[in-house]
Amino acid sequence: MKKLITAIVIFFTMSGVALAEPIVTESTSESTVTTNTNGKMETTVKSPPPSAISPSISVTNSDLCTVGVSGAVQTQILGISGGSTVRDLNCERLKNAKVLYDMGMKVAAVSVMCGDPRVFSAMEMAGTPCPFMGKIGDEAKELWEKNPELKPTEQEQDQRRNDTVKGAVGGAVGLGLLLLLL
Repeated sequence: MKKLITAIVIFFTMSGVALAEPIVTESTSESTVTTNTNGKMETTVKSPPPSAISPSISVTNSDLCTVGVSGAVQTQILGISGGSTVRDLNCERLKNAKVLYDMGMKVAAVSVMCGDPRVFSAMEMAGTPCPFMGKIGDEAKELWEKNPELKPTEQEQDQRRNDTVKGAVGGAVGLGLLLLLL
């Protein structure tokens, strides 16, 4: 009986799909041309302006550490559009640490997180120093004190920061050039 009910449900579901109307997308453009011939020839053309359409950059997979960015600018003369993706390096760090932790490599996961100066500092403040070459606890603390040049610093964090600043500067330069055309 269950199989019969399942078959009937599937039949009606599939027949609804088979009989569905196709989706039709129409695009129309209207132009007006007026011509007067009273002694002189005059033609007026009114048409819609061209458009710059920004590309659709979708990052629908939630497991990616990227963000899509796009934009467009249109003037009467020139239209420019573009898009890109921006990596989120902190998201990548978190995902790498989680994968290592899930594989049972807890010290390696903590080591990945300790690459961030904020985490490194928090671990020191909590009295649990970050691992150093496989050593943990007091041994790691001694080795970090002997090798302070190996500690992650804010300067390194700035160097590894997202490409957002570079992208923003590039966008501002492009916008400035476009404004020069006006």
